[in-house]
Amino acid sequence: MTNSYEILAEIEQEAAATGRLLERLPADRLAWRPHPKSMSLGQLGLHVATIPAGCNAAIAGGATEAADLVHHPECTSLDEIRRAWTDNLHSVREQLKRDTEADSQWSLSQDGRGLLTLPKSAARRMLMLNHWYHHRGQLTVYLRLLNIPVPSVYGPSADENPFAA
Repeated sequence: MTNSYEILAEIEQEAAATGRLLERLPADRLAWRPHPKSMSLGQLGLHVATIPAGCNAAIAGGATEAADLVHHPECTSLDEIRRAWTDNLHSVREQLKRDTEADSQWSLSQDGRGLLTLPKSAARRMLMLNHWYHHRGQLTVYLRLLNIPVPSVYGPSADENPFAA
C-alpha cells in the first residue's frame, strides 16, 4: 500500500506541471466551454486547483457522501484559481504530513447506501491522484482548443520540448 509520504512525494512532483497549466489560463476565456455539457474553463481550472486538498480532506474523514464530491462552482477570476491552487497545495501538504492512518478504511455512500470501501491509501490514489490527472488532461485539451500553447507535462508537447538544447 502507498503511504502518505509517497502520495506527498507524487503531489510535489505533479504540482509543477499543474502549476504550468494553470498559469496558461486566459482571463478572458474562463466562461468558455467546448460543449454545453462540459465544465467552463474557469470551473475546470478551479477544480484542478482544488482536487488534491478537497479529496484528501474527504478521505481523511473516513466516510464521504457522493453528493459532497460533485460540485463545480463557476469561477470568473484567475486570482481565485491561483489563490485556490496555492492554498490547497499548502493544505494537502500539511494534511498528508499529519496522516497516521494511511491504511484505515474510507467509505463512499450515496443517499446513505454504501457504494465503496477502500483503504485510505487506495482511495487517495483513485479519488485524489487519478481524478486530478484526468481533469488536468482535460485542461490540456481545453488549452489546445483555445489555441493556447500546451506546456510540457510528462515530456514534450507539440508546443514545448523540455529536452531540447
